Amino acid sequence: MSGYHEDGGQPEQTTQHDAASSRKRTIGIIIVAIVAIILAVVGIVQRQAHYMHLAKETQDNAIPAVQVIYPQPGPSVRTLSLPANIAAWYQAPIYAQVSGYVKMWYKDFGAVVKSGDVLAEIDTPGLDAQYAAAKANLDVAQARYKLAQITARRWKALQGTQAVSQQEVDVQAANAEAQQAQVEAARHDVERFAALEGFKKIVAPFDGIVTSRFADVGDYVNAGRGDVDSHGNATELFSVADVHAMRVFVAVPQDYADIISPRLEADLSIPQYPDRTFKAKFLATATAFNASTRTVTTELTLDNKSGELWPNSYATANFKAPGDPDMLILPEGAIIFRAEGTQVALVDDSNHVHLVGVTVGTNLGTTVQILRGVKKTDRVVNSPSAGLLDGQSVRIVKGTPGYNVASKKPAPPKPEQKAPAPKAEQGNDDTRAMPDDNQPAAEEGGRP
Repeated sequence: MSGYHEDGGQPEQTTQHDAASSRKRTIGIIIVAIVAIILAVVGIVQRQAHYMHLAKETQDNAIPAVQVIYPQPGPSVRTLSLPANIAAWYQAPIYAQVSGYVKMWYKDFGAVVKSGDVLAEIDTPGLDAQYAAAKANLDVAQARYKLAQITARRWKALQGTQAVSQQEVDVQAANAEAQQAQVEAARHDVERFAALEGFKKIVAPFDGIVTSRFADVGDYVNAGRGDVDSHGNATELFSVADVHAMRVFVAVPQDYADIISPRLEADLSIPQYPDRTFKAKFLATATAFNASTRTVTTELTLDNKSGELWPNSYATANFKAPGDPDMLILPEGAIIFRAEGTQVALVDDSNHVHLVGVTVGTNLGTTVQILRGVKKTDRVVNSPSAGLLDGQSVRIVKGTPGYNVASKKPAPPKPEQKAPAPKAEQGNDDTRAMPDDNQPAAEEGGRP
């Protein structure tokens, strides 16, 4: 009985075990299927999100990004810095008037001289010989003139007698006059050589200082050509400058020629005196522009009794002139130059571009006056691209701090007020940069 029971109960236990295993496999398959479905759904959702993000980014990038600014009032005072050259009140290069050898020089660089002071002497043996010959020729001419006078008087005394004819009397009188002319010619020749003898001494033409000396003992100099070097170039023997006052020459551009008047003044900055400025006053102007540079030479003057300023110094002339605050200004980069003329790109409320013609005025350096074409409330594209078209949709973005946005920080709020929180919107940022005093304010979609 017991053995049969065991043999008969074995199939029942096996069936139960197989059913449990089947249920476990089914549950596992269901779990795997559910996980696979979840992963597939998550993957599809992520791909769809990535696709939507990429499509949106592509759509956003298809719209040009621009930064907008507002026209600003012009400065009340215009400043202008220009290079200037400081020259002596008088400056004269001194050449030799006679040929010879430098016998001795007496004044060196920087020497203070008075008018007529001897700078150098020239030894002229050839000139001395010519001078002596001219004086001898004068003596000969005077002797012949005396003889001609005596002969003419004798013939004149015999006039009207049978001893001489009238023709002979007239010939002797004319000969005396010719000899007198020879004496005058010889005398002028002597005076000419005497004047050249005076040029053996090189003298200062006026009070001043010696700024250069190219003469040395034994140098040969040519008359009227100074010291000739091995290349045949003539250089002066000395240069003398009068520095009691200085002349300042500035080339003023045509755009700023309106500042030139008898009331014009300039503050001079000189490299050797970095902590000082010198006041220069208007002296004269050329009243004509240089055709190659479109500048006008303007001359200023300043006192130099102390002698601290030297000729041919470089300086920077800083001018100040009244501005026009009623006139609007824009950065140079906001101006568009095309075949249609000078234009700016304006952005309307729907963020569409409109190219508008403008009339520009004075160039103020980094900004330009706008005479006509824009208003204070117009939003102007800063640094527009060459491909920007009229009517094109744009996307307004923030500027780069320190590059196209003023770095001036806003003033702290008053105690009784709260500082407004910055507000930004996706794709149309309405925050704006703080404007500098004389710079157009950069903003993104706001109002001035």
